Amino acid sequence: MPQNIPIVENILNANDRLAQENRTRIDSAGVFSINIMASPGAGKTSLIEKTLPLLKDKLRVATIDGDIATSIDADRAAAAGANAAIQINTGGDCHLDAVMLRGALEQLDLTQFDLLIVENVGNLVCPANFKLGTHKTVLVASIPEGDDKPYKYPGTYRGVDALVINKIDLLPYVEFRMDYFERGVQVLNPGVTTFPLSCRTGEGLDAWISWLMQHASHA
Repeated sequence: MPQNIPIVENILNANDRLAQENRTRIDSAGVFSINIMASPGAGKTSLIEKTLPLLKDKLRVATIDGDIATSIDADRAAAAGANAAIQINTGGDCHLDAVMLRGALEQLDLTQFDLLIVENVGNLVCPANFKLGTHKTVLVASIPEGDDKPYKYPGTYRGVDALVINKIDLLPYVEFRMDYFERGVQVLNPGVTTFPLSCRTGEGLDAWISWLMQHASHA
């Protein structure tokens, strides 16, 4: 009889082991690390661009930017003030995994940084399944995406440590029921830390920066 091998389970288990190795490396350097996930266009890179100038002279920040192709995101992070910016091109994969992150970490002297920001590939499905080894996972949602995303992508919303609701400046112009959205989030992830903000206007960014500073100071 042929034996059925649970390939997906084996892959995820191997990834989890490597993610733990990544965490050990990050912890030993005393760095606070976050993994930012979102759908394309929600504002991951914009959030990083707005965050970096506000952390200047406060934290030394390295970014690792994942995308299918190009170095656009890493270039934007470097221009915004990242102390180091590394691009990972996945070559078609819709997510980062622990192996990819390990390769990028090997290019950094982590002891020279206080905060590591990992920008995952734009996707609301695959990235949630692959642990990287970062301390916190942050999901960026945006008003134009619609208020039904927690209901459509429960696995992604369930597993995050913080939720950024971006583009709140568009609330007067977009049909978005905040109460409906928040109910969906709370069912999946009760009490999740949430930051309503606008990368365009700067509204709400102070609370986000304070959260990063607090965690980085404890790393």
